[in-house]
Amino acid sequence: MIGTSKPLPLLHRQLPYARPGRCLSSQGLLCYPRALRPGLLHGPPFPGSPCALEERGHSRVPLPDPLKPPSHLYSSTTVLKHQKGNCFDFSTLLCSMLLGAGYDAYCVNGYGSQALCNMDLTREVCPLTVTPKETVKKKEKAQPKKYTIKPPRDLTSRFEQEQEIKKQKEAKAQEEKRWWEEEEEHLLEAERAKPDPLHGLRVHCWVLVLLGKREVPESFFIDPFTGRSYSIQDDHFLGIESLWNHRNYWINMQDCRNCCKDLVFDLGDSVRWEYMLLGTDKPHLSLTEEEDEGMNDDNDTEDLDKENQDKSFDMPSSWVEQIDISPEGLCQCVFSAFSRTIPGLQEAFETHCLNGKKVLHYRRAQLEKWAPYLNSNGLVCRLTTYEDLECTKILEIKEWYQNREDMLELKHINNSTSLHTDYFRPGHPRALHVHSYKSMEPENDRVMEFYETARVDGLIKWEETPRTMTQYYQGRPDFLSYRHINFGPRFKKLTLTSTESNPRPILKITERFSRNPAKPADEDVAERVFLISEERIQLRYHCRDDYITASKREFLQRSEVDSKGNKIIMTSDVCISFEVEPMEHTKKLLYQYETMMHLKNEEKLSKHQAWESELEVLEILKLREEEEEAHILNISIYDTKRNEKSKEYREAMERVMHEEHLRQVEAQLDYLAPFLAQLPPGEKLTRVQAVHLKDACLGDFKQRLIDKANLIQARFEKENQELQKKQQWYQENQVTLTPEDEDLYLSYCSQAMFRIRILEQRLNRHKELAPLKYLALEEKLYKDPRLAEFLKVFA
Repeated sequence: MIGTSKPLPLLHRQLPYARPGRCLSSQGLLCYPRALRPGLLHGPPFPGSPCALEERGHSRVPLPDPLKPPSHLYSSTTVLKHQKGNCFDFSTLLCSMLLGAGYDAYCVNGYGSQALCNMDLTREVCPLTVTPKETVKKKEKAQPKKYTIKPPRDLTSRFEQEQEIKKQKEAKAQEEKRWWEEEEEHLLEAERAKPDPLHGLRVHCWVLVLLGKREVPESFFIDPFTGRSYSIQDDHFLGIESLWNHRNYWINMQDCRNCCKDLVFDLGDSVRWEYMLLGTDKPHLSLTEEEDEGMNDDNDTEDLDKENQDKSFDMPSSWVEQIDISPEGLCQCVFSAFSRTIPGLQEAFETHCLNGKKVLHYRRAQLEKWAPYLNSNGLVCRLTTYEDLECTKILEIKEWYQNREDMLELKHINNSTSLHTDYFRPGHPRALHVHSYKSMEPENDRVMEFYETARVDGLIKWEETPRTMTQYYQGRPDFLSYRHINFGPRFKKLTLTSTESNPRPILKITERFSRNPAKPADEDVAERVFLISEERIQLRYHCRDDYITASKREFLQRSEVDSKGNKIIMTSDVCISFEVEPMEHTKKLLYQYETMMHLKNEEKLSKHQAWESELEVLEILKLREEEEEAHILNISIYDTKRNEKSKEYREAMERVMHEEHLRQVEAQLDYLAPFLAQLPPGEKLTRVQAVHLKDACLGDFKQRLIDKANLIQARFEKENQELQKKQQWYQENQVTLTPEDEDLYLSYCSQAMFRIRILEQRLNRHKELAPLKYLALEEKLYKDPRLAEFLKVFA
């Protein structure tokens, strides 16, 4: 059934009172004994909740009388068309689809809690707010060997460890305190909730899926309104009167005082479930030996023969319109736990819900859903969480987007901290992954994260404050991993629209490098600090594996000339160094001078890169503002309704095909039309006129062939004459010609020979095809239905 256009089985086979657009009474078909039910207890939902009609969206219609089932049902096609219905309507539709998908599903008529019947989710936690618990794997301790080297002495501070443990305990205590406060609020909320006077009497309909088919491990319930799955032990379901599907109808004969916890769903047991039709597909229970022996009595044989007479009747064929499944559109299956998909009605499921929007209210949260492309900015889901139970103080907002050209996927707005965080999918023009900010104005607190392999410079993270900028790199060929820049105050305020060059003064640049294995540790720089305001450069090298200290150097920058213009000579006090193992070449002034000059160039380059980084920040912020204003959506090439380019291409192809058709029609014009026009209008054609038409048409065609041959011959002779004249001119003026004139002459001769050769080939081909064309036209004339009967004698 899945993936085909075969119609699903309808549950209205056994419900003759259900018809599209028509409602008939069902009185007398069901019996509804009522029993006293126990109190309601909240329990956790069944794990692996499916996304059924909650993801489709629907308009819930309450029952006219909460104590009685409806007197009539609408067909599934009518419910799909209007997207409205009560619990019985939606259960019938859902069960029909499940049966068509191969599940052992049934509609259940019973009693439910007030929250279940009214689709009240205000006491439940929104699933999107629950963070999954991370499972921490315990490290297995390796057994110590007999002969091992003692580990080095632990030099970590015990005081710092104790302080860290103390902080963790305080954080855990605050978390427990917050949890207890929430529990107290939950209890107060439960106490404030008014008791339901109709508890245990509210009629509700839901779907039962039994284990067995489609590898279902255990039986469970599905609420048609929310689409959530529940265990058959759940306290929301207070009792069952009957259940049915497209084959039979079963009456529950078991006691429901303990809700549905003690019910046995063996429909073959006629003691627990009284069936209505004999044609049940459920096996009956096997009889005991005593009952089997008793059945052999002669006195009971006649009674059994009478009772075992076939009282079954054929189920009348359904007159309800079938649920046609279009192979064009796909929708999510009712069970997300089983990860199945079934084809669905494209237009109906594309909107997901009535009018394309649905709002769900949870405990301290509100969830809004929209159909794709309904909002111009691509918004499909919004989750608003509140601080209080009355939902008046907004805590945070999460917005999910789809089909955005800027690859925006999620927006997270924290109202308490005014922090905005944007998450992007791969493909953004600036390779953005995460953008956290409080204001879109430049030179404010913000963090940008980039996709690792999308940028050439290896930038993965960008942190900015009003006075600092920090960049993190990965995988660079120069092994740069960190750059921190300190800025001075700006004299003129910077805006996104400003075009003037207004760089901030740079006070300090700190750069860190990863270990380069191709260099010795004493020559591989680990950290480089440019103290621009103090005119100093500090270097710290990597530490060797067998050392605990690293080499350091500090250079004092001096101008190359003094105030009088005299050149300053390099002295030893310019470089202050600490070397773990001093080497001879590092003590020389030439080496120190070359190192200092290299560092000066690197300082200029770092300052330039810092200014370029500022410009890049401005460009990214400007781009984000433009993207938010435009919020262009991507449309699939397969979406023929929304994709304008695909639509234009399709129209262009249709136009080309239409023009090709017109060209073919023009090519097949009537060759007798000019000659038939010469005859008197309305006069019937005679044999003499037919022969005259044939001869005139053939004579005209023959003359056209001769004229075409003469035209090609004339052009051929003209080209030969011009070529001979040109050759004669060349012979007469060969001595006085310049190289340019000779080149022009050769080029002309080449082109003339090419034209002559083509004309000769066309003439020869025309001479070969002319007789064939003449014979083909003659044959067409003899077979023409207007001349055929007059030219039979000549044929």
